[in-house]
Amino acid sequence: MAQEVFWRSKSLQEMTPQEWESLCDGCALCCLHKVEDEDTAEVFYTTAVCHLLDLDNCRCTEYENRCTLVPSCVKLRPQDVAEFHWLPRTCAYRLVYEGKDLPDWHPLISGRPETVREAHASVLDWYEVLDNEISDDDLVDYVIMTDKL
Repeated sequence: MAQEVFWRSKSLQEMTPQEWESLCDGCALCCLHKVEDEDTAEVFYTTAVCHLLDLDNCRCTEYENRCTLVPSCVKLRPQDVAEFHWLPRTCAYRLVYEGKDLPDWHPLISGRPETVREAHASVLDWYEVLDNEISDDDLVDYVIMTDKL
């Protein structure tokens, strides 16, 4: 009998640090800046992406120090995932938390990290500008008006 994969057999809190990190599909959609409607608390993604993102591989160039270098960067932790309603619908952390399956293009399913980009599921299909190329006041001009994230 085949062993059940860890993301179906463990809760996020039960995962090892290595398992937790491997859930990240490398889409980098979480690196898109977001703005929150002050009246409704609704979160909107923008096409502005963090300047620390390596656009060739969709990974942070300063992963270990990202929260120091970018104080607004949010470090996802297993105990906090319920609060992260802003995560994209395809985010493995959100999917596992909601009891859903990972998409076929997820590297844990496909065995290949490139499948995220091949499936057009990465930040590369959304980003327009780096955050250090615009002012914070201009973020609202880059809001994505879609429910696809």
